[in-house]
Amino acid sequence: MDVQDIRKMNREDLSKEMEDSHKELMALRFGAATRQLNDTSQISKVRKKIARLNTVIREREILGQEQ
Repeated sequence: MDVQDIRKMNREDLSKEMEDSHKELMALRFGAATRQLNDTSQISKVRKKIARLNTVIREREILGQEQ
């Protein structure tokens, strides 16, 4: 998911996507711990996705305070 796609989402979609991403990250961590995860790069991809979501949420908070 690209940052431009994330910026087009509304608040509810962002929170839903954040929740789904956290659940996905937890599942990936469990898979890595039990040696069932084949592609370990998925963990870093999901972490970056969460960081992008947090960045957009914070940007909106800052813009809301200025207005």
